Amino acid sequence: MKGRIHSIESMGLVDGPGIRTVVFLQGCKLRCLYCHNPDTWMMGGGDQVEASDLVRKIGRYRPYFEKSGGGVTFSGGEPLLQPEFLLESLKLCREKGIHTALDTAGYGFGEYDEILQYTDLVLFDIKHEDPKQYLFVTGQKEDKSARFLDAIQKAGTKMWVRHVVVPGITDGEDHIRNLAKKIRELKNVVKVELLPYHTMGENKYEVMNMKYKLEGVEPMDRSRNAELMQLLLQELGEGFCERKEEGKEETYIQRIG
Repeated sequence: MKGRIHSIESMGLVDGPGIRTVVFLQGCKLRCLYCHNPDTWMMGGGDQVEASDLVRKIGRYRPYFEKSGGGVTFSGGEPLLQPEFLLESLKLCREKGIHTALDTAGYGFGEYDEILQYTDLVLFDIKHEDPKQYLFVTGQKEDKSARFLDAIQKAGTKMWVRHVVVPGITDGEDHIRNLAKKIRELKNVVKVELLPYHTMGENKYEVMNMKYKLEGVEPMDRSRNAELMQLLLQELGEGFCERKEEGKEETYIQRIG
């Protein structure tokens, strides 16, 4: 089974627990206003690789995984747009005892039950809690994303929820309160992160001769992002607490128990 890979990061530290190999799959149907990887959008881009060859390469980093509690994270683009290749890769990783994570917005196609059966952790990107604003942020309706969320709940797969905070778009206090309500409805969330918007991918648009839709929007103020994190924690209520990883500036919210 062959799939299309945009790139591979061998020593990732932010896309799941421990030290991880991050595999960026090619292709995405969303056109998020703040996307910093527009070069992953086209389905026909990247390099074709066999799932067995990919997992063999991932396996070279097992000593790092074992020492740090890490593994492999399949990201993108949107990994769910290559479901057959993704499933075979996940199965091969499971055979080798490699922890698997899926970094996704849930905007793929096909049935997800078997994919989730071989996924240890889902890093789920909530683009927006309001359907109309979801369409504004991504250019697509949220129905496919909602269907994937239902599948996660059915499977009971552990989730990290991530949400990008963009000045003037997703930094309102009412929005954060509504986001908390949505998160409380997800029974298997173990961690929540508010990611401050940055402009590090803006130069890619210049190289690709594309208009950057958030041109002129300043990076999210980190102190304000921290305030919104406190509001989110307050709204989530009992059963959640704040945590901070050693050596990292940002805090996150963890479910207790």
